Amino acid sequence: MNNNDRTNEIASKHLGKKSSGSELYDPSLLVAVPRILNREQYSISNEKIPFAGYDVWHAYEFSCLTENGVPVTRVLKLKYNCNNEFLIESKSLKLYLNSFNMSKFGRNVDEALNICKKIIQKDLSEKLVTDVEVNFLNKKIKQISIFADFIDLMDYVDEDSILIESFKESPEYLKCIQTNEQKEHFLMFDSLRSNCRVTHQPDFGKAFIYYKSNKLIDEQSLVMYLTSFRSEYHFHEECCEMIFKRIADILDNDDELLVCALYTRRGGIDICPARWRVNTNYEQILSLLEMDTYASYGVSF
Repeated sequence: MNNNDRTNEIASKHLGKKSSGSELYDPSLLVAVPRILNREQYSISNEKIPFAGYDVWHAYEFSCLTENGVPVTRVLKLKYNCNNEFLIESKSLKLYLNSFNMSKFGRNVDEALNICKKIIQKDLSEKLVTDVEVNFLNKKIKQISIFADFIDLMDYVDEDSILIESFKESPEYLKCIQTNEQKEHFLMFDSLRSNCRVTHQPDFGKAFIYYKSNKLIDEQSLVMYLTSFRSEYHFHEECCEMIFKRIADILDNDDELLVCALYTRRGGIDICPARWRVNTNYEQILSLLEMDTYASYGVSF
């Protein structure tokens, strides 16, 4: 059994199956998937990861009850470092969070949220064998638009000359040239599409790429490369790391590079993986990582 098959086997505990889960708290629903199974295919070692970064999640439909049966509903934000061994499988997280729906916690709303926050933090940290940060957001939370200075990659496309024929990840599309001047580049691609490993349902998102280099990546070639993900079957986090690795391979080792993917919510959850070289100085990404802030691209929750 190869690594892809092993990953799919682990992920298929809930994916692709009719499952209502439980409406009473059940941490056994959580499924952790080893990151290394995909990383090995792209020469990424857990012992020497070529990037820093986080996986940021927003669950928009968290709900529970107080001891008196009063409903409590919030947006849940969670974050954990990409240098840990595991990622959480998204349907398992959805079923796990749904298991709070009819469970009762605390004498009032604040007490219920505090109890649930501690439970979720403990369960996820134990499952992923890493520190997981958790917070509940409400409409009064600080909301920030990020990546506003990024340029749409499609502005660089010549529709008369471009021809994209491969829709499996094709790094050979990527082209760059050496220049005499180091420049910063802020690029956005709003047509990122890949597919769920198990159900093959499409996942859509926006990719944001910042790099600072003497090299210039041909923007049309980057559009072709990102478009080649349309028939790939991977987790969101894996796609982000694949894109990072391929771009890093054509840049110089000391060039700054950041890749962030903001995926459209599915099943009430969105996943926002971000990866960057440790020498990268792009402070806007910090807003995405702040646990008391909701940050996204030009939209609010």
